[in-house]
Amino acid sequence: MNFKKTPAAAFTDKTYEHIPLTAVESNQVAAIGYDEASGTMAVTFTRGPGHVYHYPNVSAELHQQFMAAESKGKFFGVNIKNLPFEKFKA
Repeated sequence: MNFKKTPAAAFTDKTYEHIPLTAVESNQVAAIGYDEASGTMAVTFTRGPGHVYHYPNVSAELHQQFMAAESKGKFFGVNIKNLPFEKFKA
């Protein structure tokens, strides 16, 4: 089988705004944070160098559903993966 590798996303030029993260139990997602004032969700992953991904314009309800999901990785793939994001170096 031939698999096409998706190129890595570029880092953003925006200034990094720290969002406190909460570690979660998942094979894919390491930690999740949310800034209610800006509606930005932060996510780090278990694999890779630990870059931080910010997903703007996320509702508090979506964040709560993500935190409560039995499978964080599956929830991420279905509900968050295709949202616009900004990538910051760890």
